[in-house]
Amino acid sequence: MKTRGAAERDDMTIAAAGTRPQRAEGRGHLAAKLFDGRTRIRELYQEGAAKIRLPDTFDASMEAVIINTAGGLTGGDRMDWSVDAGPGTRIDVTTQACEKIYKASAGIAEVATSIKVGAQARVDWLPQETILFDRAALFRRLDVDLDESAEFLAVEAVLLGRKAMGEAVVSGLFRDRWRIRRSGQLIHAEELRLSEGVAALAARQAVLGGQVAFATLLYAGPLSEAYLSKVRPLVEGSMGGASAWNGKLVVRLAAADGFSLRKILIPVISALRNGAPVPKVWNL
Repeated sequence: MKTRGAAERDDMTIAAAGTRPQRAEGRGHLAAKLFDGRTRIRELYQEGAAKIRLPDTFDASMEAVIINTAGGLTGGDRMDWSVDAGPGTRIDVTTQACEKIYKASAGIAEVATSIKVGAQARVDWLPQETILFDRAALFRRLDVDLDESAEFLAVEAVLLGRKAMGEAVVSGLFRDRWRIRRSGQLIHAEELRLSEGVAALAARQAVLGGQVAFATLLYAGPLSEAYLSKVRPLVEGSMGGASAWNGKLVVRLAAADGFSLRKILIPVISALRNGAPVPKVWNL
């Protein structure tokens, strides 16, 4: 049996050797097919900190709730999600809670999402907000492959700290990369980067004008022009706007805090879902 002093010396030796901290990793995959008029599971795989839950629905669609059981991400963590919606299916994908990105002592947290939407299918990608803490580092990627007749809705909202908790993001790194393709042709690409002096950058009028909560919504499908007339009245009077062209609609929003953002965001999401509410796990 080791004495207390010997155990303490062993702990110091391990610390001095620079033992690599444990990192959170996870991979979740969901594939769906149309069977007997309803969207059903074709494949379901989950590994590590990634979990997928499928609550009961009262129509032909499927709702998938993705969960990071690590409770947040920091430098060196990695999560991979993939969704494959077969022909004629309908899937709403959301998160159990807001994803928290904590201060990174080293490395960058990575979240990669790949979505494939088949003929006459629709996927609504509706994660709750991503909360960045001071000195967080995150690289997030969204890759989507759409059939010619598919519909897709994506929402990504970000909070630079929680204002009600007195949090602020002074520095850090946030990269967001979107690539949306239809029949193999690129129809939308985004590259966002906030780095180093994040607070100073966000304060610029051409960036966020001092707001700390922002969101991007994208709808790709045949109803983009029709949705535009419903969405524009909802964003009037707020810091944001909406445009539609070439079979897609893009909405940009910014607000003083997460609560103010949600008050605008939820009605816009509902309008882009033909009046359907946001998933039940969202709570205003």
